[in-house]
Amino acid sequence: MQSRGMSAVEAVSNVILGWLVAFLTQLVLFPVVGLQATLAQNIVISCAFTSISLVRSYALRRVFVRLNGARADAGLGGREAR
Repeated sequence: MQSRGMSAVEAVSNVILGWLVAFLTQLVLFPVVGLQATLAQNIVISCAFTSISLVRSYALRRVFVRLNGARADAGLGGREAR
């Protein structure tokens, strides 16, 4: 079972890499579709979505950890049941 701390480390790492990819994509695609945003505006937009993504990623990870624990407790094939 993954600890809460490791879930947070995984979520933060995933979101940081995701932010970088999204930010660079935003810089390229916004002008292509006619959106004009300053560098500061791009940073604010990407940080807002990144914050939401971090919370979503962590919460979803914890749901899956809990589901896996419930499966193990019920003897349905979680790691602890092997």
